[in-house]
Amino acid sequence: MLTRDIRQQFLDYFAEHGHEIVPSSSVVLPHDDTLLFANAGMNQFKDVFLGTGSRPYRRAASTQKCIRVSGKHNDLEEVGEDTYHHTFFEMLGNWSFDDYGKQEAITMAWQLLTVVWGLEKERLYVTIYEGDAVVPRDDEAEHIWRELTDVDPDHILAFGSKDNFWEMGDTGPCGPCSEIHYDRGEDFNPADGSDCFVNLNCDRFIEIWNLVFIQYSKDSDGALSPLPKKHIDTGLGLERLASILQKVRSNYDIDVFKNIITAIAELSGVPYSEEEGKPHRVIADHVRTLTFAIGDGVQPSNEGRGYVLRRLLRRAARFGRELGVAEPFVFQLVEVVVTEMGEHFPEIVERRETIANVIRREEELFGRTLDKGLELFRQVCTDVQHGDTQQIDGTAAFRLYDTYGFPLDLTVQMATEAGLAVDVAGYEEAMAQQREQSREGQRDAGEIPEENWTIVESLERSEFLGYEELTATAAIAAYILLDDGRAALVLDRTPFYAESGGQTGDHGVIVGQDWHLDVRETQYLGDWIVHLGELVGRLTPDQTVKASVNPEYRQAIAANHTATHMLQAALRQVLGDQVRQEGSLVAPGYLRFDFNYDQKLEPHELERVEKIVNERVRQNLPVNSRRMAYADAISAGATALFGEKYGDEVRVVELPGFSTELCGGTHVVNTGEVGLFIIRQETAAAQGVRRIEALTGGAAWEYFLRQRRSLLAIRDLLSSHGSDEVEKLQKTLGEKQDLAKEVLRLRERLGEGLATDLIKNATRIGEVAIVSHYDPALDRKALLQLADALRAEMERGVVLLATIQNEKPFLILAVTDSLVSKGVKAGQLIGEVAALVDGKGGGKPHLAQAGGNNSAGLELLATRGVELLEKQLQSLL
Repeated sequence: MLTRDIRQQFLDYFAEHGHEIVPSSSVVLPHDDTLLFANAGMNQFKDVFLGTGSRPYRRAASTQKCIRVSGKHNDLEEVGEDTYHHTFFEMLGNWSFDDYGKQEAITMAWQLLTVVWGLEKERLYVTIYEGDAVVPRDDEAEHIWRELTDVDPDHILAFGSKDNFWEMGDTGPCGPCSEIHYDRGEDFNPADGSDCFVNLNCDRFIEIWNLVFIQYSKDSDGALSPLPKKHIDTGLGLERLASILQKVRSNYDIDVFKNIITAIAELSGVPYSEEEGKPHRVIADHVRTLTFAIGDGVQPSNEGRGYVLRRLLRRAARFGRELGVAEPFVFQLVEVVVTEMGEHFPEIVERRETIANVIRREEELFGRTLDKGLELFRQVCTDVQHGDTQQIDGTAAFRLYDTYGFPLDLTVQMATEAGLAVDVAGYEEAMAQQREQSREGQRDAGEIPEENWTIVESLERSEFLGYEELTATAAIAAYILLDDGRAALVLDRTPFYAESGGQTGDHGVIVGQDWHLDVRETQYLGDWIVHLGELVGRLTPDQTVKASVNPEYRQAIAANHTATHMLQAALRQVLGDQVRQEGSLVAPGYLRFDFNYDQKLEPHELERVEKIVNERVRQNLPVNSRRMAYADAISAGATALFGEKYGDEVRVVELPGFSTELCGGTHVVNTGEVGLFIIRQETAAAQGVRRIEALTGGAAWEYFLRQRRSLLAIRDLLSSHGSDEVEKLQKTLGEKQDLAKEVLRLRERLGEGLATDLIKNATRIGEVAIVSHYDPALDRKALLQLADALRAEMERGVVLLATIQNEKPFLILAVTDSLVSKGVKAGQLIGEVAALVDGKGGGKPHLAQAGGNNSAGLELLATRGVELLEKQLQSLL
């Protein structure tokens, strides 16, 4: 039974039982960036479980693409060590949204396993939650198993929260669960005779299905609260089930893995075996994760999801070296994954070429340092093994990361294989020192100082008024006077927005009785909002001040921030929902937006983005903002930025029907205030990251005017009024190229004639001719062509040519092959001659070049330069 057949039988079974068959979500959840990757089939139904969303159906089933590499659900370390953990796997699941309960969930699962698939009942074990001080024992589930199924009563086991209380993450839906385990027989007992039973992580007893009874919600403090409605959430590991139904020893022996591993063996020349096949298993696992994550829009990078992919690919590359594969190879395995799984997941078929290209580029990038890093690691291991600690120093581990790109977990893995430990605390200390040095560098560059503040009034947090007000009266809470005439003030309340979230801080003025501060920077210092600028007059800190934001400056920033939200929404419409923000800058003059994408945008794609944004500008959509619970915001479809820390309550900025994002920045009242949106340029910001710079309002209009003026000027220069300027320009450039070729041909002919004349007038030392010629009209290329022509016509000779290049002397000295064979080298001869023009030179035996600083010396080349060459040649020949 092929894996694809098992998958389809599962879906058909639950469709027959009234379930809606829903497609897998992306591994990057479109409206919940708090999860690194989708780690369970229920992720896309989180809002339903929390009671903040709904679906038009109450029963559902699917096969979900899952990646478990972080947090509570992290299987990375087990991959390759055993035969049934994966970073990527398919989770078959069925759900009830306040429809059926534990009884139907348990009996349907038992029927599918034992009747439809025919698993031996005596090999199946089930577990229930044994209860604790907060959540009682799950007697209901135990009763159903005993009374409504024919499971062996001795095979019903109770476990604690570690095994039988399921949580999606640190917060969110959770509840007791009932797991189904399969006994694969005595042949799978541990070779070392260690204990082997359910939940002891041995190969013999493996969990195949988890039936979760969603009853609670866990908050950030760890407290549980009952949900208003109860739900069923189950997860069945497809790969594990397939290994049982296909009667093979390992997940890696099933059909979807077998061909990948065969390809790895063929590429490396190393056959696979269960005992020695850890590298094959790791590579096969990781290429599946890479294929599906990149297919859903994630790019390798140094942060967040991208860093996970980079770690996985570098682990795979390192195991490839262990198999003797020195060249990039992982990208070649993408096609095998697509062949095996593309029928059910068409997105990897559509993006197969992009996926392979991204992986190949990343392999090439790491390959440049991998061998050197492995060499350093081996040397470090040798040094450690001759010492007493048997531990790799944290500084060395950090150097492997910082210089050679080795993630810490890769170093730890290699160290473990060598029987060594790693000083992780020392590594973290070295990392912290680097970050501190980076912060010091930023402070030196002009950041707001952190010390020597004069405290006027104790203040924990500055009150920000700037969403509603641009002017406010306030009291000074702290200040510092700087040596350069500037000052920094902290007010108890302020309308000034501090630089954060990519948005530039406000400018404006703070006015006292006989002084004022021209604010040119507004930044956060902890929870303080600090105003930095030039102080005019003598500061008196004990008086009330008036703080006023520059309204034009704020308006320009607000327009660009709203346009940034519109740009992201438009990019998702054009390129797909996988587009995610990687960085941004919102300034008064322009906006910059970085996003994950692995290729240059086509002109028609940029035009579509511009068109979508400008259409929304003309619609004059209201820009609404409101405070709401984080969970409610996510369930309402708000986009969160991964890596950002959000509290229980967040600010949501919404453009109805177009964009909803979590955002603390300032915005215009309606989109019409953006005025006009123009993309200035689209470039690469980093590997797998594109950057768009755009203009709005008056800046966009000025840009348009400059472009139009340039076009009109080009039209006038081409005399193309009433015709196609592009066609006329192409024709003109073509004619220019033809003329350039003709000039080159003529120059070659002139050079041949000039070469003949120069040889006739050459100075001679016996059979050796010395040619010297200075012509300021010749450029460097023409000089080289002339040197080649002279060498070709001279049997034995030296050529000294000179011109003016960038208003400075430039010399070329060439030697015929017959003299080079006798030890005459152009690089040596040119030294003394170059001194005539206050220069230095060097080069190869047959050709040398020199630059100088004294143009007057060029007149001496025909006399003094030739004399110097004569003297050197006489000593050499």
